[in-house]
Amino acid sequence: MLTFGQLIAHLTAGTAGPEQTVDKLESGNPETEVRGIVTAFAASQYVIEQAITLGANLIITHEGVFYSHQHHGAELEQDPVYKQKAELIAGSGLGIYRFHDYLHRYTPDGIMDGLLRELGWQEYVTEHRPAVSILALPEMKVEEIAEHLKLQLQIPYVRVAGNLAASCARAGILVGYRGGGSTAIPLYDQDSLDVIIAGEGPEWETPEYIRDAARQGRNKALIMLGHAESEAPGMKHLAGLLSAQFPEVPVHFIADQPVFRVL
Repeated sequence: MLTFGQLIAHLTAGTAGPEQTVDKLESGNPETEVRGIVTAFAASQYVIEQAITLGANLIITHEGVFYSHQHHGAELEQDPVYKQKAELIAGSGLGIYRFHDYLHRYTPDGIMDGLLRELGWQEYVTEHRPAVSILALPEMKVEEIAEHLKLQLQIPYVRVAGNLAASCARAGILVGYRGGGSTAIPLYDQDSLDVIIAGEGPEWETPEYIRDAARQGRNKALIMLGHAESEAPGMKHLAGLLSAQFPEVPVHFIADQPVFRVL
């Protein structure tokens, strides 16, 4: 019998977590037997409903259940959206495990690994660092990279800043919320990057740097995938790993629709 607690111990074994971590069993009992697993970027209302339909009783989510990286405040507890979701979780008997910090501390970063595999770019990696992976890509234009990202990740759009016709070979990838200026901007010069592909970040930082670089005639570019779009492939890859490691347990990855639409 595989319990929630045993699975969590397996996921975190051999990885040094931070002193303060957001990773925890947010609902459920560690002694409960695992009957089925769902992995997802976020335990959204849709993902929870799908897990129940599939007969899974454990969701492994990368992001928090209630709209905060840390813990929701008391002000949410009377909110009708919060209450309906909380009641659904409680009534279903689902366990929900937040798997964030430890997965990012895998070697290589488990989320980054999944994204690179989805893109077919593992062979182009020249260096993995905690916050970024540096790639030497076959030379192509920014717009060609953007089309490749959309095709491989099956997403309807990406956001691009800079010269779309510029040729790129040196790329940096930063998943999740690592696209901010203090992390991303120095990489262009220090690592001679042509393009950074990031999840998200403040729009007045790295995008404004790229606006000025383009005005100065510098062929630098930024492609923003979206937070979920950059990290969901890592949770998909995790589902494949768990399915191979625990073949007796049904494991499913559930992809949600993009949260934003372009009108």
